[in-house]
Amino acid sequence: MRRPATLVSGGTGLVGRFIVEHLAAAGHDVIVLGRTSPPKGFFSNPVRFLEGALDPDRDQFQAFDGMDFFVHAAFDHLPGKYRGGEGGDPDGFWRRNHEGSVALFDAARRAGVARTIFLSSRAAYGGEAPGAPLHEDLACAPDTLYGKAKLAAESALGRLTTPEFATASLRITGVYGPAGPGREHKWSALLGDYLAGKPIEPRAGTEVHGEDVATAVELMLTVAAKTMSGKLFNVSDIVVDRHDLLAIVKERTGSPHALPGRADASSLGVMATDRLQRLGWRPGGHGLFRDTVAKLVAEHARFAPFQGPLSV
Repeated sequence: MRRPATLVSGGTGLVGRFIVEHLAAAGHDVIVLGRTSPPKGFFSNPVRFLEGALDPDRDQFQAFDGMDFFVHAAFDHLPGKYRGGEGGDPDGFWRRNHEGSVALFDAARRAGVARTIFLSSRAAYGGEAPGAPLHEDLACAPDTLYGKAKLAAESALGRLTTPEFATASLRITGVYGPAGPGREHKWSALLGDYLAGKPIEPRAGTEVHGEDVATAVELMLTVAAKTMSGKLFNVSDIVVDRHDLLAIVKERTGSPHALPGRADASSLGVMATDRLQRLGWRPGGHGLFRDTVAKLVAEHARFAPFQGPLSV
């Protein structure tokens, strides 16, 4: 049986790497589209690479030749920044991330790609009422250029949807999990600061594991087109408080340092995921979170060992 050919833009990013690994394990012939080829050993198994860019003036039609699916995870921003990721170049940021994305969507449609999945963001909602749940049918008013670019790309993709070109946008919250070889995970600096005894400010936010994002993407590629095409889906799992995260670190390392206080999470807008769960999506919850943090602590200790016992 022929394996589905799936092009993943931004496949070497934190989220993109989870998608590439998951789809390859699920039997897809995955091709990564990006600016630079991933280093040897970055993925568990060799993955084909095509050079490409977020450039609205560049015709990248040939990249989609023979592709069944397109997953657009690429986003151009300052390192480590999404909100505010435009730096001093808002026009270029918009041109690359909105216009460049629309150009890729159009090329995929013209090439006969059956489904295109866009990785959007909860930033598309904007400044919601404090503590109000976020549903996909809410009117959006993004208050950052990042959120505006994501919302505009969602809308553009929706307008391209046809019976032959199924589309969906996944609004994703903060993503956690192990980074690729040679890269630091999102909480690396936080773990280092805590273990060094530095003061930690209370903070809480919504999170989802990268593997759960990848299963949501796979779901969009496997369910009946009528159940997903032209729709938005929230992708979120748990509220993570730094107190709880660092409590695991303290437990695993025996650190003597005090934990930060709990943050006031009452104003957090938590994305409702009923729409995605009705299609069978089940995230890992607190169990996956705890297991992941324990593994990240063990990995951290390999390179920056804490002078104290490491629990087993």
